[in-house]
Amino acid sequence: MRQTILSTILGFLTVIFLTNPLLAEPITTETLIREMIDMHRLAEFPKPAYSTVQFSSYDHRSVLPGGPDWFANSDGFGNEPIPNFEAVLAEPNEQGIGRYLICDVTGPGAIVRVWTAAIKGTIQMFLDDANEPIYDGPAQEFFLHPYKRYAEAAGIEDAVFIGTFQQANCCYFPFPFAKRCRIVWTGSLKEIHFYQIQIRRYVPAAEVLTFKPEDFKTYQSQIRRVARILSNPQSQWRYTSWLKSLPIDITVQPQQIQEVLSVEGPKAIERLTLKVSASDLDSALRQTILHIRCDDYPWGQVQSPIGDFFGAAPGINPFNSVPFTVEPDSNMTCRFVMPFAKSFKMLLENQGSQPVTVTGSILPMDYKWNDDSSMHFYARWRVDHDIVANGGFGPQDMPYLVANGTGLYVGTALMLLNPNPVPTPWGSWWGEGDEKIFVDGDVRPSTFGTSSEDYFNYAWSSPDIFVYPYCGQPRNDGPANRGFVTNHRWHILDALPFRQRLSFYMELYSHECTPDISYARIAYHYGRPGITDDHVSITKEDVRHIELPANWLPAARAGSQGYMFYQAEDLIQTKTNTAFLDNPLWAGGRLLVWQPAKAGEELTFKLPIPEDGKYIFQITAAQTPTSGSFSVRLDGKSIGFGDDKGIIDLYVPYRTLSRAFAAKPIKLTKGDHLMTLRYEPDTHGGDGKTVGLDFIWVKKQ
Repeated sequence: MRQTILSTILGFLTVIFLTNPLLAEPITTETLIREMIDMHRLAEFPKPAYSTVQFSSYDHRSVLPGGPDWFANSDGFGNEPIPNFEAVLAEPNEQGIGRYLICDVTGPGAIVRVWTAAIKGTIQMFLDDANEPIYDGPAQEFFLHPYKRYAEAAGIEDAVFIGTFQQANCCYFPFPFAKRCRIVWTGSLKEIHFYQIQIRRYVPAAEVLTFKPEDFKTYQSQIRRVARILSNPQSQWRYTSWLKSLPIDITVQPQQIQEVLSVEGPKAIERLTLKVSASDLDSALRQTILHIRCDDYPWGQVQSPIGDFFGAAPGINPFNSVPFTVEPDSNMTCRFVMPFAKSFKMLLENQGSQPVTVTGSILPMDYKWNDDSSMHFYARWRVDHDIVANGGFGPQDMPYLVANGTGLYVGTALMLLNPNPVPTPWGSWWGEGDEKIFVDGDVRPSTFGTSSEDYFNYAWSSPDIFVYPYCGQPRNDGPANRGFVTNHRWHILDALPFRQRLSFYMELYSHECTPDISYARIAYHYGRPGITDDHVSITKEDVRHIELPANWLPAARAGSQGYMFYQAEDLIQTKTNTAFLDNPLWAGGRLLVWQPAKAGEELTFKLPIPEDGKYIFQITAAQTPTSGSFSVRLDGKSIGFGDDKGIIDLYVPYRTLSRAFAAKPIKLTKGDHLMTLRYEPDTHGGDGKTVGLDFIWVKKQ
């Protein structure tokens, strides 16, 4: 009895502590760093409450939703029609240098994310009432490594931050402030100045302790601990549940839906791990629908193809992030916490034509549902097939989520098929469009971005494969941005709370008109009971099998303007140990595959040059788990392909990519020239035995 009374008192005091911002733990640099690996807090509406806003270099002519300049795209290249800032503080001097206000936020808050593609000039950041800036230095450093000077002074090596706090083109190291944050850029409007800054704005009663440079020394152990977990979430993550995992092992026949398991509440699911097995795995991952229904809701809070739900689609594309990990053996793990008051039911629906076996487990945890703050986890997939992307004559806002109610936006995954035939980023780029996020009473978006890749934390329409704790591009077939593409970004420190509504749109804005795009996406969010949204049922048409157009050929437009393209099989002179691989990924639907017997073996091609001049060469080749290395000579001389030793290493684990490799310009005479490929010894310790050659490009300068 005494224990029951004591538990009741402690529970009552906990509720008071959590709901009263005056009694809650002060927000500090250290508490914000802890939040970077705290998935449990996302399941409760934030206390003290805050809103997340973004200041960016978006084209500030975009003021009227749907109006004439709604898709204006002068986002920071320089020479914009109007300055991309909140205010002009000092007009440009004779050298063209002016001062511009990026933001001036009053009240308690915290910077939780900064990003740039590139920016010149300098930044000054003033916190609270200070007359002297706490940061005064190069703008590029501020947006990529704002921690750098403070960490060095505290003796923390840069390696602690790279790939953890600093990810791709952005940084998530938090900077809290109690009263005010004012950031000023000094530079030339004629020069490049891309930027994004995300800030939490807390309710006035929230207690926030302003960042101090000494925080790096004071909280050094916490910084290192969080960085260690961020560096490898799958191996370093520590789950809190003491309950036993519940196994999953079920086979679902075609056109059937089956309940996998049921758990009584109140509880939460702390971890969900699944593995799909089928004759055609890629189809099974898209055509097997995961349904999760909490608390007897008839409409599942989670409704998504299994592969897409884990951010792996299409197929298995390994990555390791905070909320999701996809392993090379196709085990997929979700760490988003899923609370429920009464019941949790997981169902699988097979909309395909083959039996599908799903194995894995869930880890339940004890959880007390709070009627004032607890939220269900939502992940609902949608797709549009056969749409036309047209940046010049018809960009469009693609809806990701339109929700009414109270909740927290925590992540985005985008899975698309881009059939554009231009083999360069300038031309095949699909993502010139901005994210536009309306929260509650927004008349214009409180988050207005500068391009799709900027939202996903990278830049310059990069085709590179990358994986970070909060973002990734685990698939991009190529060449350039052609093929199947997967991007994701998780809003952990920079979550977006909403009390009445949230409307998330991403512009589909391509470099050139591209028909037959397939555009799938998921908006991950938490919602209080009573939330509604614009989700519709997933149909067989939605999950139909899709693939790249057959027999495509590279187009000499945009970034590839002026190039002559030659299929490798049309130029080959020696055919020893060669074969062909048919697949729509490759130009003409065919890849020349060379399997040399030993290092030093050579393959020759006759390359026609139409006239005397200086030429640029590129080779588009296959990067695969079985690829090896080779060098290139033209008429017996090296022309600058590959690394400093002249070697191109095609090996990549787990993926098949089409990538271009360029040589240095060279003077050539009219006529046929002999290009020789030499198979080089393995340098990566893999099983590299093949060289896949697609096409060769030549351009006169």
